[in-house]
Amino acid sequence: MNFEFNKKGFTILEAIVAVAIFALLAIAIISLYLFSDYSKNVVWEQLSTQNEGRKTAQDFGNELRTAKISGVGAYPLESAASQQIIFYSDIDADGLAERVRYFKDATNFKKGVIEPSGSPISYNPANEAVTIIAHDVANGSDPVFYYYNENFSGSEEPLAQPINVTQVRVVKISLILEEDPNMSPVPFRIEAKTMIRNLKGN
Repeated sequence: MNFEFNKKGFTILEAIVAVAIFALLAIAIISLYLFSDYSKNVVWEQLSTQNEGRKTAQDFGNELRTAKISGVGAYPLESAASQQIIFYSDIDADGLAERVRYFKDATNFKKGVIEPSGSPISYNPANEAVTIIAHDVANGSDPVFYYYNENFSGSEEPLAQPINVTQVRVVKISLILEEDPNMSPVPFRIEAKTMIRNLKGN
C-alpha cells in the first residue's frame, strides 16, 4: 500500500520573502503615522503662533490708540525706536495713564507696564512689571515698529530713525513669528497699523 503525503509549507526563501514584505509594510505604516503626527504638530504650532501674534497686535493697537498725556504731564509718546515703543495710556481704566513699553528681547516680544504712584505722582522704573506676550519672534534686526506722520494715507514711506515723537500719528507693528524653522513651512507675519487718536491733527 502506497501512501502519498501532500507536502505543503514555506521554504526558507518564501519565509524570507514573507518577512521582508511584512517589514516593508510595517515601515510604511510607521512612516505614515510619524508623518501624520508631524503634520498635526506643525498645524497646531502654527495655529498657536498665529493666535498669539494676533492677540499681541490687537492689544497693542487698542492701547496705543488711546495714548494720552501722562500723570506728570509728559507727551503721550515717550520713545519711538525700531524695536521698542514707549507711550502712556490708561490700559486698566483706573483714570490714570500707565507707562507702557512694548519691546523685542532676543526672540521674545515683551510688554512692560509702570503704574503711576506716590504723591506727587511718578513713574518709578523699578516698579515696571514685564511679561512675555509673544514667543519665537524672528524679526532679527528688522524693525518691529514703523512710524508715519499726519500725511500718511497708506502708501508713504515710514519716518526715518531717529524719530521725532511729536511727528508720529500712525504706528505699524510688524511681527515675524516662527515656532521652529525646521518645522514651519514659512514664518508667520502679522502687521497692523494704529492711529493715535489724541494726536490726530486732521
